[in-house]
Amino acid sequence: MTEASMSLRALVRVKHLQLYFPARASLPFIRAAGYIKAVDDISFDIFRGETLGLVGESGCGKTTAGRAILQLNRPTAGEVIFRGKDLVREGPEEIRLTRRYMQMVFQDPYASLNPHMTIGEIIARPLRVHGTVSGRAEEAASVSELMEMVGLSPSYQTRYPHEFSGGQRQRVGIARALATSPDFIVCDEPISALDVSIQAQIINLLQQLQEELQLTYLFIAHDLSVVRYVSTRVAVMYLGKLMELTSSAELYDHPLHPYTKALLSAIPIPDPPLERARKRILLEGDVSSPANPPSGCNFSSRCPFAYDLCHSVEPKFREVAQGHWVACHLV
Repeated sequence: MTEASMSLRALVRVKHLQLYFPARASLPFIRAAGYIKAVDDISFDIFRGETLGLVGESGCGKTTAGRAILQLNRPTAGEVIFRGKDLVREGPEEIRLTRRYMQMVFQDPYASLNPHMTIGEIIARPLRVHGTVSGRAEEAASVSELMEMVGLSPSYQTRYPHEFSGGQRQRVGIARALATSPDFIVCDEPISALDVSIQAQIINLLQQLQEELQLTYLFIAHDLSVVRYVSTRVAVMYLGKLMELTSSAELYDHPLHPYTKALLSAIPIPDPPLERARKRILLEGDVSSPANPPSGCNFSSRCPFAYDLCHSVEPKFREVAQGHWVACHLV
């Protein structure tokens, strides 16, 4: 696929995105003792109508990457092209206007809702901020429509978040995200805080809404079995960098990066004989600090196949087959 055709298909283009946080010094009069490289030079496209899964261990930078794309945390460097604009270079007012078309569903469906506001007020808030309705009657009708869209009764508008279950609160969060008719939604582990029995309902709701409203998702998660079910393509992240990116089917059937293989080997198989026979890939040691990542490949300190080059030269994130990108000297 040529660069021009990719640009036409892509709704969001992320280029060399970085987000560094100053590391606190041990002494208060010293400004900073370095930087925490939460997101360290990542590039990928998100195509219209697809779900791009972003997976990795806790602390690898997945959520930070999603927040940087939405400009909730302003990037240190790089580009985020959305609707023809580089959001990294836009000012606060331009970002506010653009944010109508890109929203977020948060991980914790209770902490992300204001406990002092009714459900109706929470869902109506984006409508008022972006001026998409005129008058109270139109606002009330829009809130009722949004609640029905996510499977909630409009009669619940006067209730407060604490009166709802976790699954119902997440439906409220989804309704709020849909209020401004966005094109792109970042789903930040939207089911990880929910009971297993409720998770499938929320996943099915998100997929139904995607089909009906032509939505594009960045789906952040650590559960690879869920990501396989919902994603068109999957990106694997480790210590602020992308390790592998390809279609969901290709990643699960033919993983190339040692880290991806290790993650996939940890997924239980619902077949006892196969589960006992297969070989797990156990990673030794702990994840390095993003304030002091290893030299060379970020994964070199834990990779069972690392050799001298891996410890000294950072591998390029390159396309090794059609649509299959990987950062590894062994591939």
